[in-house]
Amino acid sequence: MPAPQFWPAYVLIGGSIALLVVLALAVWLGWRAGLVPVVRGVLVAGCLVLAAGAVGVIGWAAGLPDYCQSGNERLVEEDGQCVGISDGGYVFDERLAAVSHRIERLNDRVTEGGTPYATIALMIPMTPDEESEAERAQLLREVQGAYLAQYQANVVREEDVPVRLVLANPGRDLGHGRRVADWLGEMARSPEDRLRVVFGFNLSVRANADTIGYLTREKHIPVVGGPITATGLANDADGRYPGLVKVVPSNLDQANALRSYLGEDAAKTFLIQDRSSTDLYSESLRQAFGAVTRGSASDPQEYDPTQVTKNDFAMMVNNLCDSEATTIYFAGRPPALALLINALGERGCRQRHFRVVTVSGASTIALEPDLDWGALTRGKGLTVEYATITHPDAWAAPKKAGDPQPPATGGSPDALAALTDLLEANPPSRIGPTDLSDGRTITMYDSALTAVTGIVKRGAPKGEVPTLSGIEETWRRLRGAHSVKGASGWICLDNNGTPYDKAVAIVRLVPSGGDSAGGHLDFRGIAWPTGKPLTAKRCADIRG
Repeated sequence: MPAPQFWPAYVLIGGSIALLVVLALAVWLGWRAGLVPVVRGVLVAGCLVLAAGAVGVIGWAAGLPDYCQSGNERLVEEDGQCVGISDGGYVFDERLAAVSHRIERLNDRVTEGGTPYATIALMIPMTPDEESEAERAQLLREVQGAYLAQYQANVVREEDVPVRLVLANPGRDLGHGRRVADWLGEMARSPEDRLRVVFGFNLSVRANADTIGYLTREKHIPVVGGPITATGLANDADGRYPGLVKVVPSNLDQANALRSYLGEDAAKTFLIQDRSSTDLYSESLRQAFGAVTRGSASDPQEYDPTQVTKNDFAMMVNNLCDSEATTIYFAGRPPALALLINALGERGCRQRHFRVVTVSGASTIALEPDLDWGALTRGKGLTVEYATITHPDAWAAPKKAGDPQPPATGGSPDALAALTDLLEANPPSRIGPTDLSDGRTITMYDSALTAVTGIVKRGAPKGEVPTLSGIEETWRRLRGAHSVKGASGWICLDNNGTPYDKAVAIVRLVPSGGDSAGGHLDFRGIAWPTGKPLTAKRCADIRG
């Protein structure tokens, strides 16, 4: 359906064609009736003029943006994909159909309720590679997390400021982030939209950093990061990203939590790292793991993610077999991690057991189609563990004897139960297949929950929506008694908007058995960047 502002153009086209048909018919009838040549000539000339005009209008209309056939002027077709902002009415990916419909219905309820509402925007790539099962599953889970937080605010808690949720797609390559940010800026200034927070941003890459900087510095819109863990992608005392807060532990925090959890000798470590200069996640993880493995018996093994092959990892593993290392720290993305695991399954020194450790970027490793699960059981075996942002068992009551008890502080089973209750109220038949195991739903729920908290805790007069600057000021108060009680643990923000001593879940890949083509994640425990659980007092009295 064409955008409403261009309906007159299509009416003009239709009218021109209709008049052209009438004149052509008049010429034919005049010819049959024997009209004088002058009259016939005038009729023919009129037909030619109208024909030329109709062709011109049709050509002009063909060049108009199609707004992805939705009638929404903030949705455009670019590079074979639809980018822009949807209130749920336009479905970016077929996997999102059910949850998008729920978002649209809840948004209609909010906008028709008669109470001034605030809009929050989830900004992540929403047109994934159709061949990537991991990307599409991750997308669905993250959108579900955002919707569940909106549902809680509007239906369960019935907050004084209702929350409208929109989905902002910068494209699969993030190449349209600036354009979408400009539209979000318009919505922030709009007395109808009242956009107040943008949240999400699930990749620690340069393009997202640029978009976050543009939103916070130029548009003055508060931003809540999702699973962005690059240590440098955060605000600082100099206001690098003013108004940005994060809900997850950084790569450095995760590395420190791993070191505390493992407690191994650095001399027995071996570092394999992505040498990319454009991937902020890998760059900051190189630095974090470089510090953790200082004193290793060998220099790091580096690879270029655009060039590396399985043979490259086979050669790295040969060097590993010649070392004294027992633990391999991996600084890279899941596809390369799968190649490393596969190569270790074919190692010549199978009589030795190795442990591979990494951080939360590996959260989709279990979905990698080329992962050889059998590599974990051959010879003396292989342990693959990683620190992750969260896991559904982290704060759950023990299921059987011997399971770890959740810590007494730093998070709570009640906060996690609030999310699982929301899932019971919104089963897969309503929002699509659900799965909390990779932490994506939990993290995006916590990100949206923090965005909503910044709005409702501002304390604006009843019936008013807080200002952008007011929400940014509220970020500085979200600690101690006012910390966000996230499903992943307490989100206790320092003055720069960075979570202090955020809980880190440790998980392990567990094969189904033998050379099976499958397996699952096993929760192992919670670790802390400072080496000890966060207490209420330390959350209130943050020190450095």
